[in-house]
Amino acid sequence: MAFFGIFNKADKEDLNQGLEKTKESVLKRLSRAVLGKSTVDDEVLDNLEEALISSDVGVNTTLRIIDRIQKRVNRERFMNTGELNLILREEICALLEENKAGQAVDFSTTTEQKPYVVMVVGVNGVGKTTTIGKLAWQYKKAGKKVILGAADTFRAAAVDQLSIWAERVGVPIVKQLMGSDPASVAYDTVNSAMANDTDVVIIDTAGRLHNKVNLMNELTKIRRVVQKVIPDAPHEVLLVLDGSTGQNAFEQAKQFTEATQVNALAITKLDGTAKGGVVIGISDQFKIPVRYIGIGEKMEDLRLFDKSAFVEALFAGNEN
Repeated sequence: MAFFGIFNKADKEDLNQGLEKTKESVLKRLSRAVLGKSTVDDEVLDNLEEALISSDVGVNTTLRIIDRIQKRVNRERFMNTGELNLILREEICALLEENKAGQAVDFSTTTEQKPYVVMVVGVNGVGKTTTIGKLAWQYKKAGKKVILGAADTFRAAAVDQLSIWAERVGVPIVKQLMGSDPASVAYDTVNSAMANDTDVVIIDTAGRLHNKVNLMNELTKIRRVVQKVIPDAPHEVLLVLDGSTGQNAFEQAKQFTEATQVNALAITKLDGTAKGGVVIGISDQFKIPVRYIGIGEKMEDLRLFDKSAFVEALFAGNEN
């Protein structure tokens, strides 16, 4: 299945620009890791380990990457530092490839399920509403009929913001009064989708409840009522994480994966941070595919995740 449809030169330039801060930080650290060295030895690997951890890749994932590189060094016996960057990219891509579900289809690809139901979860402030709006725009641009469900009824601002996005994108929205039952909104949304031959349903949910038990109960209830209409829904439970929070995103991922059956990730705000390495760590640690990344403010800056292009954008340019 194709990433981005066709990943052309303009796409690559946009991705490079969106990840510029992270790339600059990573390459500086990698340059220091091999400074004055001609071969990859234990000191270089120690320095590389520090560089990756400092780039928010995460300790466990970093150790897995270093172990892979160490095995290649032992196997090939001699490896110069000029090869290290290429080897690093290959091993990170291989690590991400092990998550077989990590290949997102093009927005224009027809899914087997219709309507295709996406339930979006995540704490307030991570860019959840913006992600929903951009996702709706991408699907509509690809010729899909989309409807939004404003099931975060605990905050009036959440419903208002989603309504603005629905109007901007030009798609219908189902909403009720503040304080209404979120599951009722979700139920009405999928019913409307069925009645109107809709392709994609995107349901917003509460960003924060009083504790994890309440969160789990609420999300379980939404899932249950949606399944009364569409037995195998939701097809995608999308967790939105703010990439600029670095290691805090790991904790959010932990909380939400314990609360509900997350099967896709969107990592936002990567253009404003040097912590883009968190994408690699989260994908590896939670074995959940990163489907989308946010690399800017424009509608088209929510991108389907292409692991090869992502790794290339972060690490290319340091070969000597």
